[in-house]
Amino acid sequence: MLNSVFEDFKYAMRSGNMITKIMIVNVAIFIMLNLVKVFDFNSGVDPQSIFHTIENLLSVPSSIGTLIRQPWSILTHMFLHVGFWHIFWNMLLLYWFGRIVGDFIGDNRILPIYIMGGLMGAVFYIVTDQFLPNGTAGNAYALGASAAVMAMVWTAATLSPDYIMRLILIGPVKLKYIALVLFILDIFQSAGSSNSGGAFAHIGGALFGMLYVYLLRKGTDLTEPWQADFWQNKPARKKTSRSSFKVVHKSESKPPPKKERPRSTQEELDRILDKINQQGYDKLSQEEREFLYQASKK
Repeated sequence: MLNSVFEDFKYAMRSGNMITKIMIVNVAIFIMLNLVKVFDFNSGVDPQSIFHTIENLLSVPSSIGTLIRQPWSILTHMFLHVGFWHIFWNMLLLYWFGRIVGDFIGDNRILPIYIMGGLMGAVFYIVTDQFLPNGTAGNAYALGASAAVMAMVWTAATLSPDYIMRLILIGPVKLKYIALVLFILDIFQSAGSSNSGGAFAHIGGALFGMLYVYLLRKGTDLTEPWQADFWQNKPARKKTSRSSFKVVHKSESKPPPKKERPRSTQEELDRILDKINQQGYDKLSQEEREFLYQASKK
């Protein structure tokens, strides 16, 4: 049985999309850390226990000095969860909104957005915990994928604010309203909460998602240097220059009517994304949806 589970795990890591792989890594670390907690009988009473030592080493500290001594934590914290509901809601939101982002702008941008959103959240967490009146002045740790997930939420909401999601017990809701509610809740939590630094980390992730799409529409893709398939060691795609051409008339007969120059893939993708932003995903034609689907697989 265990061998079968391991084979399924390897297959998912080899052939699944990036959202699936990120979720698997988060869940695997969650399970391993909680197994340590179960067998560490001092975890409930001793802050220096093996479990708490591992937890602190993998969590990002708000102390600059501690961060310098454990620089890996700036990355590991965004894959680390201890509480069940913490990982449950983060993975659920990541699944919902990450798939939307992958469908719109491609699976190869998912991991860079996740990591850069988590990094932005970590910066916001460290700064606010150091200097806000209700901070701990550098005596706290943060863990979890919340900032990275909020980056994914706001990337999706900025790409297609009128995209319709059907929520249980509520019905169809536009994506922009879901993102706004989550953002407002974080603002409320940041005011006077004991976890205000964590709330500001979420806000930092959300701001990165907005900034990323804004710059993408201006022609700057922040994820471009990192668009390699990290799991299969495939290099990032290189930009190819557009080939020049000329028309030669071989006879004096009336030349054929000029045809409109076909749009490049990027121009067509930009046009479709603009249409989604203005009219919503439901207004796309079948050909446009098929083009978007094929573009997301490249």
